[in-house]
Amino acid sequence: MRGVIPGLASGVPIAQRLPGVYQEEEFAQRFVSTFDDALAPVIATLDGLPGYVDPWLAPTDFLEWVAGWVGVENDETWTDAQRRAIVAGAALVHRRRGTARGIEDAVRLTIAEDCRVEVVESGPAQAPVVTVRVHVADADAVDVRRVDALVTGVKPAHVAHVVEVVAAAEGDG
Repeated sequence: MRGVIPGLASGVPIAQRLPGVYQEEEFAQRFVSTFDDALAPVIATLDGLPGYVDPWLAPTDFLEWVAGWVGVENDETWTDAQRRAIVAGAALVHRRRGTARGIEDAVRLTIAEDCRVEVVESGPAQAPVVTVRVHVADADAVDVRRVDALVTGVKPAHVAHVVEVVAAAEGDG
């Protein structure tokens, strides 16, 4: 739970930043120390800000907020670790959006880090089609409809696609 911490000392006391003439003035020291009490929570928040926006460090309730910044919609089937990896990799996926590598990255992040994803493009000689083949240990555990919806979202709109989920061969993965 986040909130006010009673008696929080300022990490940057204002009295220490006063010109030398006021350093020994008792009234000036007491007067500016009241600002320290008011500013300590602000300074502590700013000092800890990276911990709130970094997907690997953010509290779980903030992670969904950070996910919204990078355009990731929460999926209740994702584990906390998987959600953090997806949010952390979202900028890269957006940068590669519409490319074979972007499709591969998005599917790997969403399905499992240990899966192998093949993206085969039809080439310029025919109507564009992308075949996405996902090799996983347990093919029945993967919801093909979710993978299909993901590929629909990251591939170019004019390109047709086929999704295949297959059991990985021994040593494949």
